[in-house]
Amino acid sequence: MTTPAASTSLDADEERVTRAQRLLIHLGAALVAHPFDTGTHDKLRAFLDEDAEPVLASLAALSRRPEAELRNRIAELAGHTLRAVGGTA
Repeated sequence: MTTPAASTSLDADEERVTRAQRLLIHLGAALVAHPFDTGTHDKLRAFLDEDAEPVLASLAALSRRPEAELRNRIAELAGHTLRAVGGTA
């Protein structure tokens, strides 16, 4: 597995979506392990009330990026070049 180049950092939208994804995966796992934990429910509610709207806006902004830009950004963050094979990547 490759790691991102040290000089490459996420932009604001990428950072917001990445942090939210990690949080939601963590909360989802916590809900599976302990479905009645009120602390986990409170954290999920707080995310939905306070952070979900800007995260969804960032996700929409990222999804509007052209495919070529997304591929270049992935390659930049991964530290390698993605090549199309047979017309697909």
